[in-house]
Amino acid sequence: MTFEDALATLVELALQEDLGDLGDVTTRATVPADMQLTGQVIAKGKGVIAGLPAFVAVYQRVDAALDVQLCVQDGAEVDAGAAICTVSGRAGSILSGERVALNFLQRLSGIATLTARFVEALRGTRTTILDTRKTTPGWRLLEKYAVRMGGGQNHRMGLYDAVMIKDNHIAAAGGLEQAAARVRSDPVARELPLIVEVETLDQLRDALALRPDRILLDNMSLDTMAAAVQLVAGRISLEASGNVSLATARAVAETGVDFISVGALTHSAPAFDLSMKLLRQS
Repeated sequence: MTFEDALATLVELALQEDLGDLGDVTTRATVPADMQLTGQVIAKGKGVIAGLPAFVAVYQRVDAALDVQLCVQDGAEVDAGAAICTVSGRAGSILSGERVALNFLQRLSGIATLTARFVEALRGTRTTILDTRKTTPGWRLLEKYAVRMGGGQNHRMGLYDAVMIKDNHIAAAGGLEQAAARVRSDPVARELPLIVEVETLDQLRDALALRPDRILLDNMSLDTMAAAVQLVAGRISLEASGNVSLATARAVAETGVDFISVGALTHSAPAFDLSMKLLRQS
């Protein structure tokens, strides 16, 4: 599925969810059908914008005659009071699409904003912030797009574009060597990047012998991570994962790991506060 396909599907579902079979009853009953307005979206805090393609897509679906003008681009950092975009045309159409359009924009801007804060916390280190697969079902392509807008990078997109051997795979296969051997005998899996998850330095030594593309250090202490970096000595990329917060990210990066993956970027980012003000057209 492409980003465009995912966006079109989600917009359709969101509008059906909000409008139902009867449409926007309140607006239809209270707003003259021929009234023309402009709605201006304003940031109510400092953050990073993401999701403008979704905002546009919602209003194109509601009323193709509406005119959406962007004041900033996705990835832009804005301050409180900044104008983000405007939408002009039939007042009823603007009001009917307002909540859904803002929901997309607030959700994705919240992810971009939180990601940017992690990126800033790591400034000056060699470590890159990654997301995870802990995304809202159906929203993965959009949420991972928002991570990129915030300056982070994407981990694997799904179960199909990298092999990641974790503790349960190791247990089911009867050991790490057995799991890796099965991967390398599989005609599809052996062509993909191989990531191995470890929890101890002994497991790290076993993983090194398999020469994966990356080793994930799961829930290790700072001292153990630093020891892992020394042990690997740059031979393989190292990724730290597990309960990393804004308060701890810098210390984790300073152990020397190459990547930090943070599930909170997508599963716990607060929505970025935006509002729409309506202006009567002259």
